[in-house]
Amino acid sequence: MSRFALSLLVTLLLAASAAAQVDTWQLDPAHSAAQFSVRHMGISTIRGTFTKVSGTIQYDPTAPAKSSVDVTIDAASVDSRVEMRDNDLRSAKFLDVEKYPTITFKSKRVESAGAGKLKVTGDLTIHGATKEAVLDVDGPSPPIKDMQGNPRMGASATTTINRRDFGVSNYPAAVVGEDLAITIDVEMVKPKN
Repeated sequence: MSRFALSLLVTLLLAASAAAQVDTWQLDPAHSAAQFSVRHMGISTIRGTFTKVSGTIQYDPTAPAKSSVDVTIDAASVDSRVEMRDNDLRSAKFLDVEKYPTITFKSKRVESAGAGKLKVTGDLTIHGATKEAVLDVDGPSPPIKDMQGNPRMGASATTTINRRDFGVSNYPAAVVGEDLAITIDVEMVKPKN
């Protein structure tokens, strides 16, 4: 093999290796939210959202196992559209936001779950208790450029947890359902270098 061919091969391998690196994305708080739903007295579903969500995603579309997720939710940002209920949710009876101001998710494992889907396993911390949770993710979407030329992509993740596993409220299940369905919708932007 000639020196030129060898040099060209090394250059191509280095370029391919650089192209497969993990990219860092920041959650865009203005376009991200964490929603929840829970049964009330077994007859209706109460829905709410946490309006302050931040975090960092490390993402490699060619090797999802190299990816990671680190999300923080401001527990006091809970909004169920009823002020009295929101104050109750912030109190020591439920989230106790003065003692536990954040809800966090830190991934331990990211796996492909088919075309356009991921399975993200990690530690979910609510009310000071940490338990393993699995997020079923649609996305991330292919990156696009916003009007300022910044790359953006989005994803939606869902899971269901039992509130008692996290020590959230001792209300009986007949009053407040034990299962909480959680949906996290995020828009991510790649920080400028």
